Amino acid sequence: MNAKERVMAVINHQKPDRMPCFGANSTVTYDQMEAVGAYWPEGHEKGEAMAKQALAAYTVVGFDAVRVPFCQTFEAVALGCIRKSGKIRDSEGIPGIDHPPPYKLDDTPEFPGDFLSRGYIPELLKAIEILKREVGDEVPIVGGIIGPLTIAGSLLGSVPLLKATYKAPEKIVPFLDIGEKAGTALANAMIEAGADIISIEDMTASPELIAPKTYRDYELEYQRRQIESISVPAILHICGNVDKIVEWMGQTSPAILSLEPKADTRLARQKCGPNMIFMGGVDTATTLFMKDAETVKKGCEELIEDGVQILAPGCAVAPGTPMDNLKAMVEVAKAH
Repeated sequence: MNAKERVMAVINHQKPDRMPCFGANSTVTYDQMEAVGAYWPEGHEKGEAMAKQALAAYTVVGFDAVRVPFCQTFEAVALGCIRKSGKIRDSEGIPGIDHPPPYKLDDTPEFPGDFLSRGYIPELLKAIEILKREVGDEVPIVGGIIGPLTIAGSLLGSVPLLKATYKAPEKIVPFLDIGEKAGTALANAMIEAGADIISIEDMTASPELIAPKTYRDYELEYQRRQIESISVPAILHICGNVDKIVEWMGQTSPAILSLEPKADTRLARQKCGPNMIFMGGVDTATTLFMKDAETVKKGCEELIEDGVQILAPGCAVAPGTPMDNLKAMVEVAKAH
């Protein structure tokens, strides 16, 4: 099987030749940038550099998919947020959203008619077109979008949003609506450009940030609506320990749930049933970034034993993560 056949076999509940290994989140590292001669910040802003860096996940590391983009700012910038550089001292890092946010809680946000031509979105779509020409149907292309609540956090500022989820959750509804529209529009444009899978990252929906009841009563319906509007398999990733909401995450009907190791995969299986596909792997900060390859392998084996069907970094990979640790994950996958 080639990489795409392998990944699609798992999604379609068929037996692959071996376990796939790829990331639902960014997997770019400085070592990969050196290997392909493409660097940040261009990889966040230029389609050619973005495609080169994404391709390294397959050609350099050996993952079974390539994935763009590598930050969480594309929709927010197109909706009016200010992007700040990810530069830390002499290193180029991951850009974020700067203050002030464009809206306050009592404002009425508007979805721009020219959304897909704003900010860096045209370069992201160009990167997917380049990747499609490079890998064809050999390797699946994963297009990443940001979930509704996390986009709402960019539009309002994280602190005002989180306070509102407790004190006046009904006021965040217009911002969830804009967040869902933005992610869905970007997802469908990426599918048209060549994306085979859409990965939805909704970090702010974590029970470590909002009450589980708020997820159930407000965010769940927007995620469900978004996944229903996407014509290719969707991955849903929410950071942290999602044990308290994993049953509701399953009700959004993604093809794959991406879990961090803090979550209980066996509990998730009980709550979501036998047909849900789970992807996950070792902690990206405490293990992949800081430990050695043998520790990574041991952690991966434990997660496979717990029921993970696609091996993956637990969340976005830190750019300084050692290459040997990423390749150790691929070695484990090849043995299953």
